[in-house]
Amino acid sequence: MKILFLDQSGKPGGAELCLIDIAKPYRDRSLVGLFADGGFKTLLQQNQIPVEVLTNQAIQVKKSSGLIQGLKSLRLIIPLIIKVIKRARKYDLIYANTQKALVIGAIASFFARRPLVYHLHDILSKEHFSQTNRRIAVNLANHFASVVIANSQASQTAFVQAGGHANLTTVIYNGFEPEIYQTDESDVRQLQQELGLIGKFVIGHFSRLAPWKGQHILIDALAQCPQQVTVILVGDALFGEQDYVKQLHNQVADLGLENRVKFLGFRSNVPQLMAACDLVAHTSIFAEPFGRVIVEAMLCGTPVVATQAGGAMELIEPGINGFLFPPGDTQELARVINTCLQERHKTTTMANNARKMAIQRFNMTSINRQIAQLLAAKFS
Repeated sequence: MKILFLDQSGKPGGAELCLIDIAKPYRDRSLVGLFADGGFKTLLQQNQIPVEVLTNQAIQVKKSSGLIQGLKSLRLIIPLIIKVIKRARKYDLIYANTQKALVIGAIASFFARRPLVYHLHDILSKEHFSQTNRRIAVNLANHFASVVIANSQASQTAFVQAGGHANLTTVIYNGFEPEIYQTDESDVRQLQQELGLIGKFVIGHFSRLAPWKGQHILIDALAQCPQQVTVILVGDALFGEQDYVKQLHNQVADLGLENRVKFLGFRSNVPQLMAACDLVAHTSIFAEPFGRVIVEAMLCGTPVVATQAGGAMELIEPGINGFLFPPGDTQELARVINTCLQERHKTTTMANNARKMAIQRFNMTSINRQIAQLLAAKFS
């Protein structure tokens, strides 16, 4: 089966990392078409996956955009659609990996007469998308997609509640290669020394710096914890969110936590950094569609605490393989942190349980088999 994958981003986010793993088995007979240049293209090339940047003109539509903004972007979208139609005729299937890719892919699938798969990596709710964007995504999926792959039951439920056809959907979780998350203890120890983390209880937060990701929640909780507790923030601002980074620095200064919060920016050695932590915190204030960071922490053998909402609730059994806390509840988050600090043996056992579970549930080989079987059943 020859597949034309489409993705709107030039930057490697969670949906893009997932696409790399999905496209690998098809790299000798596929193409990934991007709507922007950037580091994601480089990662695809490093994995020997054919890639082409289909436009250099940014589509000026955001998750919060309304109808007028969408209409203004038509001038840029039409040439892109024409190019995708031409590419699609050389392939058996269009695989839209993001919402903008769905818009372009749906129209292209109609004119190129090729079936469309939509991989839903988002929760289509008012907290994440404007009403216009939700309606567009649902209507295009209902009328043009042969199947909608949801990355969690939470994503599937939100799609159906927004008007999506339930019979189109199949839940397939994100896949991971467990061996990537195996780390060398000496490398981890050296990293701890380099970052001045020896003797500290280290909490890691791994995501882009954005208000809905809730780094400010973790900082407020840190102020309620003993001096030995330190936070590392791994990630940087994207999509014009630099003002939030300034707010975080001001918050740290106001609370007198300058020596206990480290802004590390974007890092490629995430498994080593996670292994260097005593706890990984996921603090999104809105429901997360899946929670890639949660599974990555589990595979690293590091205890994890996550927001009690969305996909995170499908990954964590409280007290068995991790901790959950209500969104935005800094006091409860601080209580969990202090529990982990005081009961190391208990949290180590939970982390071991989590690692075993993650290897079984989210192994990339098994996930790719599920996708291949689904595509074969639908399109062979």
